[in-house]
Amino acid sequence: MSDTEPNANPPKNIPPHIAIIMDGNGRWAERRGLMRVEGHRQGAETVGQIAEECERLGVERLTLYAFSLENWKRPKAEVSTLMTLLKKFLIEKREEMKDRSVRFSAIGRLRLLPSDTYAELMRTIESTSQNTGLNICLALSYGARAELVDAARGLAEKAARGEIRPEEIDEELFAKHLYQPGRDPDLLIRTAGEMRLSNFLLWQISYSELFVSELCWPEFTVDEFHRALHAYEARTRKFGGLKPASQ
Repeated sequence: MSDTEPNANPPKNIPPHIAIIMDGNGRWAERRGLMRVEGHRQGAETVGQIAEECERLGVERLTLYAFSLENWKRPKAEVSTLMTLLKKFLIEKREEMKDRSVRFSAIGRLRLLPSDTYAELMRTIESTSQNTGLNICLALSYGARAELVDAARGLAEKAARGEIRPEEIDEELFAKHLYQPGRDPDLLIRTAGEMRLSNFLLWQISYSELFVSELCWPEFTVDEFHRALHAYEARTRKFGGLKPASQ
Protein backbone atom coordinates (compact mmCIF):
# COMPACT_ATOMS: atom_id res chain seq x y z
CA MET A 1 0.00 0.00 0.00
CA SER A 2 1.46 3.33 -1.06
CA ASP A 3 1.97 6.25 1.33
CA THR A 4 1.19 8.64 -1.53
CA GLU A 5 -1.91 10.74 -1.00
CA PRO A 6 -4.29 9.48 -3.72
CA ASN A 7 -6.07 12.79 -4.29
CA ALA A 8 -2.77 14.60 -4.72
CA ASN A 9 -1.61 12.06 -7.28
CA PRO A 10 -4.66 10.62 -9.06
CA PRO A 11 -4.23 7.27 -10.84
CA LYS A 12 -3.77 7.43 -14.59
CA ASN A 13 -3.87 3.80 -15.73
CA ILE A 14 -7.48 2.94 -14.88
CA PRO A 15 -8.45 -0.76 -15.03
CA PRO A 16 -11.48 -1.17 -17.32
CA HIS A 17 -13.01 -3.91 -15.17
CA ILE A 18 -12.78 -3.91 -11.36
CA ALA A 19 -14.20 -6.65 -9.15
CA ILE A 20 -14.62 -6.26 -5.39
CA ILE A 21 -15.22 -8.78 -2.61
CA MET A 22 -17.06 -6.50 -0.17
CA ASP A 23 -16.11 -8.14 3.11
CA GLY A 24 -16.45 -7.08 6.74
CA ASN A 25 -19.91 -5.50 7.04
CA GLY A 26 -20.86 -7.57 10.07
CA ARG A 27 -17.47 -7.24 11.76
CA TRP A 28 -17.51 -3.48 11.29
CA ALA A 29 -20.88 -3.27 13.04
CA GLU A 30 -20.03 -5.67 15.86
CA ARG A 31 -16.84 -3.78 16.71
CA ARG A 32 -19.02 -0.72 17.25
CA GLY A 33 -21.63 -2.51 19.32
CA LEU A 34 -24.18 -2.27 16.50
CA MET A 35 -26.48 -4.83 14.93
CA ARG A 36 -24.95 -6.55 11.89
CA VAL A 37 -27.64 -5.02 9.69
CA GLU A 38 -26.15 -1.58 10.33
CA GLY A 39 -22.95 -2.78 8.70
CA HIS A 40 -24.90 -3.84 5.64
CA ARG A 41 -26.66 -0.47 5.50
CA GLN A 42 -23.35 1.39 5.70
CA GLY A 43 -21.90 -1.01 3.14
CA ALA A 44 -24.63 0.03 0.71
CA GLU A 45 -23.54 3.66 1.16
CA THR A 46 -19.97 2.65 0.32
CA VAL A 47 -21.21 1.00 -2.88
CA GLY A 48 -22.67 4.33 -3.99
CA GLN A 49 -19.45 6.25 -3.24
CA ILE A 50 -17.19 3.79 -5.05
CA ALA A 51 -19.56 3.50 -8.00
CA GLU A 52 -19.59 7.28 -8.41
CA GLU A 53 -15.79 7.35 -8.36
CA CYS A 54 -15.68 4.57 -10.96
CA GLU A 55 -17.95 6.66 -13.18
CA ARG A 56 -15.74 9.71 -12.73
CA LEU A 57 -12.58 7.78 -13.59
CA GLY A 58 -14.06 6.03 -16.62
CA VAL A 59 -14.18 2.45 -15.33
CA GLU A 60 -16.24 0.31 -17.71
CA ARG A 61 -17.45 -2.45 -15.38
CA LEU A 62 -17.69 -2.83 -11.61
CA THR A 63 -18.54 -6.34 -10.39
CA LEU A 64 -19.50 -6.53 -6.70
CA TYR A 65 -19.75 -9.73 -4.66
CA ALA A 66 -22.95 -8.94 -2.78
CA PHE A 67 -24.43 -12.29 -1.70
CA SER A 68 -22.96 -15.75 -2.16
CA LEU A 69 -24.71 -19.10 -2.44
CA GLU A 70 -23.18 -19.94 0.92
CA ASN A 71 -24.79 -16.85 2.47
CA TRP A 72 -28.18 -18.58 2.31
CA LYS A 73 -26.93 -20.58 5.34
CA ARG A 74 -26.91 -17.47 7.52
CA PRO A 75 -29.70 -16.87 10.08
CA LYS A 76 -33.07 -16.37 8.41
CA ALA A 77 -33.54 -12.96 10.00
CA GLU A 78 -30.23 -11.69 8.58
CA VAL A 79 -30.95 -13.09 5.11
CA SER A 80 -34.43 -11.54 5.16
CA THR A 81 -32.97 -8.17 6.12
CA LEU A 82 -30.37 -8.39 3.35
CA MET A 83 -33.07 -9.15 0.78
CA THR A 84 -35.14 -6.21 2.05
CA LEU A 85 -32.12 -3.90 1.76
CA LEU A 86 -31.42 -5.17 -1.75
CA LYS A 87 -35.02 -4.58 -2.81
CA LYS A 88 -34.93 -1.08 -1.30
CA PHE A 89 -31.66 -0.32 -3.11
CA LEU A 90 -33.07 -1.47 -6.46
CA ILE A 91 -36.22 0.64 -6.12
CA GLU A 92 -34.52 3.78 -4.82
CA LYS A 93 -31.56 3.78 -7.21
CA ARG A 94 -33.36 2.75 -10.41
CA GLU A 95 -34.20 6.23 -11.70
CA GLU A 96 -30.83 7.59 -10.59
CA MET A 97 -29.04 4.88 -12.57
CA LYS A 98 -31.15 5.69 -15.62
CA ASP A 99 -30.39 9.40 -15.28
CA ARG A 100 -26.65 8.69 -14.98
CA SER A 101 -26.72 6.14 -17.84
CA VAL A 102 -25.50 3.39 -15.51
CA ARG A 103 -26.23 -0.10 -16.80
CA PHE A 104 -27.19 -2.52 -14.05
CA SER A 105 -26.77 -6.28 -14.29
CA ALA A 106 -26.52 -9.32 -12.04
CA ILE A 107 -24.94 -12.77 -12.08
CA GLY A 108 -25.70 -15.89 -10.05
CA ARG A 109 -28.54 -18.31 -9.52
CA LEU A 110 -30.95 -15.42 -9.38
CA ARG A 111 -34.12 -17.50 -9.28
CA LEU A 112 -33.25 -18.42 -5.68
CA LEU A 113 -33.98 -14.83 -4.64
CA PRO A 114 -37.38 -14.07 -3.06
CA SER A 115 -39.96 -13.45 -5.78
CA ASP A 116 -40.50 -9.78 -4.94
CA THR A 117 -36.76 -9.07 -4.83
CA TYR A 118 -36.24 -10.96 -8.09
CA ALA A 119 -39.02 -8.94 -9.76
CA GLU A 120 -37.42 -5.62 -8.75
CA LEU A 121 -34.03 -6.91 -9.90
CA MET A 122 -35.40 -7.74 -13.34
CA ARG A 123 -37.14 -4.34 -13.58
CA THR A 124 -33.89 -2.55 -12.82
CA ILE A 125 -31.91 -4.63 -15.29
CA GLU A 126 -34.49 -4.05 -18.02
CA SER A 127 -34.91 -0.33 -17.37
CA THR A 128 -31.14 0.30 -17.59
CA SER A 129 -30.32 -2.18 -20.37
CA GLN A 130 -29.84 0.52 -23.02
CA ASN A 131 -27.57 2.70 -20.88
CA THR A 132 -24.02 3.12 -22.11
CA GLY A 133 -22.13 4.19 -18.98
CA LEU A 134 -20.64 2.19 -16.13
CA ASN A 135 -21.92 -1.39 -15.89
CA ILE A 136 -22.55 -2.23 -12.24
CA CYS A 137 -22.89 -5.98 -11.87
CA LEU A 138 -24.01 -7.53 -8.58
CA ALA A 139 -23.06 -11.14 -7.87
CA LEU A 140 -26.17 -12.42 -6.08
CA SER A 141 -26.82 -15.97 -4.94
CA TYR A 142 -23.49 -16.49 -6.65
CA GLY A 143 -20.76 -19.10 -6.43
CA ALA A 144 -17.93 -19.55 -8.92
CA ARG A 145 -18.06 -23.33 -8.76
CA ALA A 146 -21.79 -23.20 -9.43
CA GLU A 147 -21.13 -20.90 -12.39
CA LEU A 148 -18.62 -23.37 -13.83
CA VAL A 149 -21.07 -26.24 -13.33
CA ASP A 150 -23.85 -24.25 -15.02
CA ALA A 151 -21.56 -23.44 -17.96
CA ALA A 152 -20.53 -27.09 -18.31
CA ARG A 153 -24.17 -28.19 -18.13
CA GLY A 154 -25.12 -25.71 -20.87
CA LEU A 155 -22.37 -27.00 -23.14
CA ALA A 156 -23.32 -30.63 -22.43
CA GLU A 157 -26.94 -29.93 -23.31
CA LYS A 158 -25.90 -28.33 -26.60
CA ALA A 159 -23.66 -31.29 -27.37
CA ALA A 160 -26.52 -33.72 -26.60
CA ARG A 161 -28.74 -31.81 -29.05
CA GLY A 162 -26.02 -32.00 -31.69
CA GLU A 163 -25.52 -28.21 -31.75
CA ILE A 164 -21.80 -28.50 -30.96
CA ARG A 165 -19.20 -31.27 -31.06
CA PRO A 166 -17.17 -31.98 -27.90
CA GLU A 167 -13.92 -31.31 -29.75
CA GLU A 168 -15.14 -27.78 -30.49
CA ILE A 169 -15.15 -26.88 -26.80
CA ASP A 170 -12.18 -24.68 -25.95
CA GLU A 171 -11.52 -21.89 -23.45
CA GLU A 172 -13.14 -19.25 -25.64
CA LEU A 173 -16.36 -21.23 -26.11
CA PHE A 174 -16.48 -22.18 -22.44
CA ALA A 175 -16.09 -18.53 -21.39
CA LYS A 176 -19.06 -17.58 -23.57
CA HIS A 177 -21.26 -19.83 -21.42
CA LEU A 178 -20.41 -18.10 -18.15
CA TYR A 179 -23.04 -15.88 -16.54
CA GLN A 180 -21.79 -12.60 -18.05
CA PRO A 181 -19.24 -13.11 -20.82
CA GLY A 182 -16.89 -10.27 -21.60
CA ARG A 183 -13.70 -8.74 -20.34
CA ASP A 184 -12.24 -10.46 -17.28
CA PRO A 185 -11.54 -8.28 -14.20
CA ASP A 186 -8.26 -6.39 -14.46
CA LEU A 187 -8.18 -5.72 -10.73
CA LEU A 188 -9.71 -7.68 -7.84
CA ILE A 189 -10.04 -5.84 -4.52
CA ARG A 190 -10.83 -7.62 -1.26
CA THR A 191 -11.57 -5.77 1.97
CA ALA A 192 -11.28 -6.70 5.67
CA GLY A 193 -7.78 -8.13 5.23
CA GLU A 194 -8.90 -11.64 4.28
CA MET A 195 -6.48 -13.54 2.02
CA ARG A 196 -8.88 -15.81 0.18
CA LEU A 197 -11.04 -15.73 -2.95
CA SER A 198 -14.23 -17.11 -1.35
CA ASN A 199 -15.48 -18.84 -4.48
CA PHE A 200 -15.65 -15.62 -6.52
CA LEU A 201 -15.02 -15.45 -10.28
CA LEU A 202 -12.50 -18.30 -10.18
CA TRP A 203 -12.32 -18.60 -13.97
CA GLN A 204 -12.32 -14.88 -14.69
CA ILE A 205 -9.63 -13.75 -12.23
CA SER A 206 -6.90 -16.10 -13.51
CA TYR A 207 -4.74 -13.10 -14.44
CA SER A 208 -6.34 -10.33 -12.41
CA GLU A 209 -4.14 -8.14 -10.22
CA LEU A 210 -5.03 -8.50 -6.52
CA PHE A 211 -5.25 -5.85 -3.80
CA VAL A 212 -6.22 -6.63 -0.20
CA SER A 213 -7.30 -3.77 2.05
CA GLU A 214 -7.28 -4.06 5.84
CA LEU A 215 -10.37 -1.83 5.98
CA CYS A 216 -13.80 -3.40 6.31
CA TRP A 217 -16.14 -2.55 3.44
CA PRO A 218 -18.28 0.02 5.34
CA GLU A 219 -15.13 2.07 6.07
CA PHE A 220 -13.58 1.60 2.60
CA THR A 221 -13.04 5.12 1.27
CA VAL A 222 -12.36 6.70 -2.09
CA ASP A 223 -8.80 7.34 -0.89
CA GLU A 224 -8.36 3.63 -0.15
CA PHE A 225 -9.83 2.86 -3.56
CA HIS A 226 -7.22 5.14 -5.10
CA ARG A 227 -4.50 3.26 -3.24
CA ALA A 228 -5.71 0.07 -4.88
CA LEU A 229 -5.60 1.78 -8.27
CA HIS A 230 -2.06 3.03 -7.62
CA ALA A 231 -1.01 -0.50 -6.67
CA TYR A 232 -2.51 -1.74 -9.94
CA GLU A 233 -0.76 1.03 -11.85
CA ALA A 234 2.61 -0.09 -10.45
CA ARG A 235 2.21 -3.69 -11.66
CA THR A 236 3.57 -5.12 -14.91
CA ARG A 237 0.97 -7.42 -16.43
CA LYS A 238 2.68 -10.17 -18.47
CA PHE A 239 -0.11 -12.80 -18.61
CA GLY A 240 2.45 -15.58 -18.31
CA GLY A 241 4.82 -14.10 -20.88
CA LEU A 242 7.97 -12.02 -20.53
CA LYS A 243 8.24 -8.31 -19.96
CA PRO A 244 8.97 -6.59 -23.33
CA ALA A 245 12.61 -5.60 -23.67
CA SER A 246 11.61 -1.98 -24.41
CA GLN A 247 9.99 -1.57 -20.98
